Amino acid sequence: MTDHDKIPPRRKQMSKSKAAAKPYEPTRQEVAAAEAFGQRAETKAPPPPLTVTVVGDDAKIGINHPNAETGATLLLNALGTTNTNFADGLIKQLSCIATDGQEVATDDINFMVAVVGDIEPRDQMEAMLAAQMSAVHMATMSFAARLTSSDRLYQIEAAQKALNKLARTFTTQMEALNRYRGKGQQKMTVEHVHVHEGGQAIVGNVSKGGGG
Repeated sequence: MTDHDKIPPRRKQMSKSKAAAKPYEPTRQEVAAAEAFGQRAETKAPPPPLTVTVVGDDAKIGINHPNAETGATLLLNALGTTNTNFADGLIKQLSCIATDGQEVATDDINFMVAVVGDIEPRDQMEAMLAAQMSAVHMATMSFAARLTSSDRLYQIEAAQKALNKLARTFTTQMEALNRYRGKGQQKMTVEHVHVHEGGQAIVGNVSKGGGG
C-alpha cells in the first residue's frame, strides 16, 4: 500500500477540488483599473527607496538602487531639482521629521519623499512647499491618532485644536501651490457687453492681467 492510498477518501476529494478550481477572472472594473495603473506606471518613475544606516550616533541615508547614478537622478527628478546640495538638505530636513523616537523611521522618510514626488514639483520652490505639505500631513495624522486615543477632556480639546489648525494649513498650502503654478497665465475679464441695433456687440472695459 502506498502513502497516497493511506489518505482518507475525504482528503482525496479535497485535493481534487483544489486542483479543479477555476482561475480567478477579474471584473471589467478591475481590468480597467489594472490598465490605468499600467499606463501610469509607464509614464511616471517613482523616487527610489531610501535606506537608513545607523553608525554610532549618526544616521546615514542612502539610495537603494542597483545603479547609484540612476538612483540619484530619479531622486533629483522627484524633488524637482538638479542641485544635489538642495536635495541633500531637503532629505535631511525630512529625516528630522520622520523620526521614531531617536531614530529615523525608514517607512516614514520614504512616505514623505513619495508625497513630494507625487506632487511633481517643477522647481525648488515647489519642492519646499511639497515637503512642508508632507510634514503637515504627518503632524495632522499624529494628532488625529491622539484624538482617537485620548480619554481626558483637556487632551481631546488640545488634539482637536491642533488638528483643525493643521488641516486648515494643509488646505492653504494646496491653494498656495495652485496659485504659484498658475503664475504668468493670462486672464481676461469682460465687465459688460452692449448689443445695439443691427447685432453689433461693443465690449467695454476689457482688462488683461498676468501676461502684460
